[in-house]
Amino acid sequence: MSRVEDRLGELGLALPPPKTPVANYLGTKPSGDLLFVSGRVSQQRGEVGSDVSLAAAARAARDTLLDLLAIIKADIGDLDRVVSIERMQGFVRSAATFTEQPKVIDGASDLLVAVFGESGRHARTATGAAQLPFGAAVQLDLVVRLRSAEDTEDTEDTEEAEEAEDAE
Repeated sequence: MSRVEDRLGELGLALPPPKTPVANYLGTKPSGDLLFVSGRVSQQRGEVGSDVSLAAAARAARDTLLDLLAIIKADIGDLDRVVSIERMQGFVRSAATFTEQPKVIDGASDLLVAVFGESGRHARTATGAAQLPFGAAVQLDLVVRLRSAEDTEDTEDTEEAEEAEDAE
């Protein structure tokens, strides 16, 4: 298990099974050292500010982020390859008078920082929308920076050697 997944466990969370795309698109698309992660909607349905409370919407954002992390892991093999979170876009299905979209998306942003530390800090958009796919309350997408699989293996070898030295 990766350090990222260990940290999620410490927070009382776990990755769900990865979901497959529902149409003709990829879950992730690499470009150089960047990985573009397609949008995913929350299981929470309804309009935030009328049907869905702010707290429930923030939990929905957190849970949607877990879905994205599961997709990333399935596609790249190891979440420890994530060097940093570059950008997150968040959309909130909002009642006409609801203006707290940033607080909803904080549910995902706070988890990124809790799991990745300073590398989890990111640029972000939090936008209200009249409707989202399938009536979802929240939709998120990400851009992450990756290290190569070879760099990850080198780091693991170094860490194992250091742990062996410490044990002696």
